[in-house]
Amino acid sequence: MDEEDIFRKLGTSLKFNVKRFKNDAQKLNISTPSTIKKLDFFDNLTSGQSPKTGKQVKRSKREKTTHCEEPTRNDETNHQGKSDNGVHSVRKKYRIQVDGSDIPEPITTFQHLHSEYDFNMKCMENISKKGFKELTPIQMQAIPSMMHGREILACAPTGSGKTLAFLVPIISHILKQAKQKKKGKHFCSLILSPTHELAEQTLRECKELVSVKESETPESTSDLIRVKFLDKGETKRYMRRGMKQATSTDLLISTPNRIVYLLQQDPPMISLEFVEWLVVDESDKLFEEGQAGKSFREQLGTIYASCTNPKIRRAMFSATFAYDVQQWCLLNMDNVLQITVGGKNTAVRSVNQKLQYVGNEHGKLLALQQIIRGGFSPPVIIFVQSKERAKELFAEMIYDGVNIDAIHADRTPMQRENAVKSFRRGDTWILICTELMGRGIDFKGVNLVINYDFPTSAVSYIHRIGRTGRAGRRGEAVTFFTDEDRPLLRSVSNLVRAAGCEVPEYMLRIKKPQKDERKRLARKERQRSSIRTAPPDVLQSKKRKNLSKEDKPQTKRSKSKVTNKQQ
Repeated sequence: MDEEDIFRKLGTSLKFNVKRFKNDAQKLNISTPSTIKKLDFFDNLTSGQSPKTGKQVKRSKREKTTHCEEPTRNDETNHQGKSDNGVHSVRKKYRIQVDGSDIPEPITTFQHLHSEYDFNMKCMENISKKGFKELTPIQMQAIPSMMHGREILACAPTGSGKTLAFLVPIISHILKQAKQKKKGKHFCSLILSPTHELAEQTLRECKELVSVKESETPESTSDLIRVKFLDKGETKRYMRRGMKQATSTDLLISTPNRIVYLLQQDPPMISLEFVEWLVVDESDKLFEEGQAGKSFREQLGTIYASCTNPKIRRAMFSATFAYDVQQWCLLNMDNVLQITVGGKNTAVRSVNQKLQYVGNEHGKLLALQQIIRGGFSPPVIIFVQSKERAKELFAEMIYDGVNIDAIHADRTPMQRENAVKSFRRGDTWILICTELMGRGIDFKGVNLVINYDFPTSAVSYIHRIGRTGRAGRRGEAVTFFTDEDRPLLRSVSNLVRAAGCEVPEYMLRIKKPQKDERKRLARKERQRSSIRTAPPDVLQSKKRKNLSKEDKPQTKRSKSKVTNKQQ
């Protein structure tokens, strides 16, 4: 490295201060800051190379025609018809922050999506039918970035359209391969979600995006894109057919555990060596540690190691920012772009948030009954910390004269699916949930979220209240807290205040727990007294009756099996 190279590295991103060095500015004919061009010493970016790896970075036709040096604010314009100041103003207006090199420009309308990237017109029509009239901020920046083949780490508020932000580039990629007749014998795109419900929702969004009428031509998007959800039935088909099952799929949507299950068979029943796009939805959740052999992080590591295609591109999406996810992406992804909309780990401002002191567990039930009897606008979601407490609260509220249901891990996939469908139709007014439903699920028009049990972390709080106030709508969130929840109160109250809602000053002065203590509180469920209000002896007698009822059918079935075998 010579002296000139050292000077270039030291001078990266430096700006000339006209006021301070007035005499030098006059010598160089630099009169005002508006005529100064940004110093760009890395000429290798003009060839489309990543400064990190030296690999070629895909650029649009427009970018190839422009000079490396950014245009001035006065007379030069860049390739999208906007000045450099115009691009900056777009990002500033929508609070879009991008970290990385060779950053693609944001697109502001769906017309640009078609004209600049030749996105399928039928898919464009389906987007407009769904009621999307304009792009959201995360879509403005994430879509062109992925269209250019860039790997991204994207963080945007709940309800901001992240699903569409990664589905559009993936569908475009598959359609272009189909036009070029490059479709392989294995699926080329994989989307991972932490829960069955979220994966199913992504599948529904994708099918709506590529759906066509029967009267349309056979050369339609539904014939060109084959989307599958790796549910229980699809997993059985993979177990029967093995690698052959992948020949009928272009895009596979799944939870990590089902992929890992197929990979661990001898021989493996699925291959990931041809995957070109790996999208991880709710990425900070999938990086969480847990029980040995069952944690999302281990499962994601197994999947990542199995994706051996050298052309693979990865995209991480979430509503909350996690430092360890960021560090992993910087170390393991190629020239990654970090896209952030709004602030990191902030609650949506479209939700009116309230913290309500209730004293104890009995006070929670009284406060909830007061909300219901005082008049409420369904649909409403109530969050509790465990499946046991979901059962208890459901048993207490089932006779209050409202249409109520509960969804938790003890219910079968069919029961959970029916509960979600009933809530979407409006047949169920109140849905009791655990953390299972706290991420990504999009229910249209949820008016109220009630945190019956205080969330274990600020991140959990952000995702929970994000079930309302989605896509620009207004919503309301009420969080009950007791004296036992005091250690976690400050972090949540800071979020509420940052969103512009009122918070008592004493909450902000509570001593902040240490980092290790916060982690421990986030992992461990709080010990809480029972929600049930019936006397203990009555509850125990009911349990005994239920057990006896469950045992009788089993004995009858077993007897019938024995008689059938004897016959």
